[in-house]
Amino acid sequence: MIQKDKGAWGWVPILYFTQGLPYVLVVMVSVIMYKKLGVSNAEIGLYTSWLYLPWVLKPLWSPFVDLKSTKRKWFLGMQFLIALALLGVGLAIPTNHFFITTLAFFWMAAFASATNDIASDGYYMLGLTEKKQSFFVGMRSTFYRLAMVTGEGLIVILAGYLENKYGDNTKAWSITMVGAAVLMLMLTVSNMLITPKFETTSAPLPQKPQSFMDVFVSFFKKKNIGIALAFILTYRLGESQLVKMAAPFMLDSPEAGGLGYSTEQVGTIFGTVGVIMLSIGGILGGILISRDGLKKWMFPMVLSLNVPNLLYALLAITKTTAIIPVITTVMFEKFGYGFGFAAFLMYLIYVAEGKFKTSHYAIATGFMALGMMLPGMVSGFIQEWLGYDGFFIWVVIAALPAIFLLRFITYPPDFGKKTTETNV
Repeated sequence: MIQKDKGAWGWVPILYFTQGLPYVLVVMVSVIMYKKLGVSNAEIGLYTSWLYLPWVLKPLWSPFVDLKSTKRKWFLGMQFLIALALLGVGLAIPTNHFFITTLAFFWMAAFASATNDIASDGYYMLGLTEKKQSFFVGMRSTFYRLAMVTGEGLIVILAGYLENKYGDNTKAWSITMVGAAVLMLMLTVSNMLITPKFETTSAPLPQKPQSFMDVFVSFFKKKNIGIALAFILTYRLGESQLVKMAAPFMLDSPEAGGLGYSTEQVGTIFGTVGVIMLSIGGILGGILISRDGLKKWMFPMVLSLNVPNLLYALLAITKTTAIIPVITTVMFEKFGYGFGFAAFLMYLIYVAEGKFKTSHYAIATGFMALGMMLPGMVSGFIQEWLGYDGFFIWVVIAALPAIFLLRFITYPPDFGKKTTETNV
């Protein structure tokens, strides 16, 4: 077997860029694409939120990735499948039944992406020593964010440029998604060439399949797990709805209550300024928790996740379309999201503490994804019912359940400090 840590400076960045790109295409770029292809907000919210389901169910099939073949073969196979699925999306867009067909291909990409996450994270833990896992965690995050900039920024900007060039949104997005498929294929080939073969299929299994149910049962036997799950499901109740309707709000015409921005403008705002502020918020949140512990920052971080959503309500109520207030709103919302999400991730790590730490973390993140999926499914219907101004007011109100549950959840006050083990 090849020595651990070999070539990590080469394969870690590409592997995690490849992990981030399909996620942002499936979950975020699909919203903008369907909006520009004439799909209603209700349908966008409902059907694109269903695409979270593979990340919800990911813990159910994660043991098979451990039990069959190698992590490297798994992620290479899944990345190639994602490239095929994106190609299918691009080729299906000009067809008469494009909506249901492209959704089917996005579903394929979503399941492959969730499985790619399992295999990539497993490979990372197998291929690096514990010391190097901690060392490269910042690089993982950086290149995952760069993938978000590429997907939500550059690829959307390309689509907007092609919309203007051809005057045909269907053709523009078809070419864009085919291009995304080519990019994904190139990344897959790069991973195939650069990732070392750390594993062998004959290696002893770390855990027998019989313990699979024990993992799940022990998770739901944790102390106060009911309150913990309620908190996990409601922590992003408002944000999960806003993230589905923010781009449609910017793209819709002023007559429909939107801002009337172009695809290129939305791609530039969300994919550059938005992702930069998201990253800064996340980094600062991690630094403060590691310095002071989770208890001190939990309430401020819950507020930071939700209070900036007031700015969207102000934009909708005042019908402000000027670029500076819009960019300022996105900056505060994304920074608050990154800052507030740091506390959420640390709490998930606490919930996962115990005998089956890695598996329990996967289950906890599955509930996290469920907390994004269910509210997102109804977000479009609520927006069409209340209008954009009423919808964003509702988003602000949706922060209340998590704030209420804060008084009932328990965790050590200094959890997350430098001395606390957080590597999962």
